[in-house]
Amino acid sequence: MKLAVLGGGGFRVPLVYGALLRDRAKPRVEEVVLYDVSRERLDVIAHVLRRLAAGHDDAPAVRVTTDLDDALRDATFVFSAIRVGGLAGRTADERVALELGLLGQETTGPGGIAFGLRTVPVAVHVAERVAALAPRAWVINFTNPAGMITEAMRGVLGDRVIGICDSPIGLIRRAAAALGLDPARVSPDYVGLNHLGWLRGLTYQGQDVLPRLLADDDALRQVEEARLLGADWVRTLEALPNEYLYYYYFTREAVASMSGRTRGEVLRGPQDRFYAAVRDRPGQALEEWNRTRRERDATYMAEARDATDAGERDAADLEAGGYEGIALALMAAISRGEPATMILNVRNGTAVPGLPADAVVEIPCAVGGSGVHALATRPLPGRFLGLVQQVKAVEQTVIEAGLTGSPRLAVAAFALHPLVDSVATASRLFDAYRARIPELAAVFPG
Repeated sequence: MKLAVLGGGGFRVPLVYGALLRDRAKPRVEEVVLYDVSRERLDVIAHVLRRLAAGHDDAPAVRVTTDLDDALRDATFVFSAIRVGGLAGRTADERVALELGLLGQETTGPGGIAFGLRTVPVAVHVAERVAALAPRAWVINFTNPAGMITEAMRGVLGDRVIGICDSPIGLIRRAAAALGLDPARVSPDYVGLNHLGWLRGLTYQGQDVLPRLLADDDALRQVEEARLLGADWVRTLEALPNEYLYYYYFTREAVASMSGRTRGEVLRGPQDRFYAAVRDRPGQALEEWNRTRRERDATYMAEARDATDAGERDAADLEAGGYEGIALALMAAISRGEPATMILNVRNGTAVPGLPADAVVEIPCAVGGSGVHALATRPLPGRFLGLVQQVKAVEQTVIEAGLTGSPRLAVAAFALHPLVDSVATASRLFDAYRARIPELAAVFPG
């Protein structure tokens, strides 16, 4: 099988290749083609992959290219992990919002809208090239904002594009471990959108054990999401929220904690040093990558943990792996017909009452050789459904704005978001993002 990785010069690509090296079952990926707009970054990541492959006689072959069609042609699977505008764009996503007193975060609120506005047209172009050159390929979308971008690509590829995120499985893993249970033996009642979902139940041997977790102070302290949002609040909600809901429930505190360097600014220095170091010392590529990865992982959502005294990330979380494991499990389920239940970003249909049928939602799905099938969920209570409906309306407005180049719709997307407090502020956001991010200005010229 051929795997095309779009955004192949990205820092996290070695995680995917490492998972491929550990995969021994057949059929397996035999060729990995890395695509990126930056040949320099591709060459650096190729050095890391060569070091990872050392000692593996049957390691998948690696090839790099800056030609999108070359990467996609006859691919079996496509991993899309592009970042339009790079870390400079991410920094602007975060900083512009903060300068206007709003939340500055990559996927949530104004920053996520700005990211989506410039990414949707590029993602749809990718989908069109996949349809032309690899019509039987499955596209696994990592590109953020993952639910929104998956929904945009579905307009071309339909059910053959699936969005993934490691936040839900991380939450479930932590909840099960806090109760001393094997995460592989629990069934989650998880529902929402990407970065906007709730774990409402956790079934073990036919019994919902989540109420037991919510009632146990010691167990809750083992769950990072409960430390972030507070035991009293998760008990009030009667659910464990995805960690990104911290930004909705504690917006004022989140904005205050981001008054220093943003996440994009934190990442930019170490990653720039990593790429420079490997260019100068390619023989140390793997060591440099491991060192930078540890630093990156340890600072994930650090501003929220600092503001809430949630403490350092658990060592088990750092070692458990993330989206690369989900991607490989999804590939195995489809290509080998190995049945699995996974939380994925897929078309709603009738799975989540109260949302449009064509909306992409993040819910448990049955996966196998016949593809991916959304599983029905219990209706969301009003305290959750209203927020989900509003954010989904924003996502769909962003998609329409990005595809039509309409400034009016772009401003509307900002204005409709619950974390933007004024239509006038929405207009200022759009103008500031367009002035600071060339890739966004290219979608909305004039």
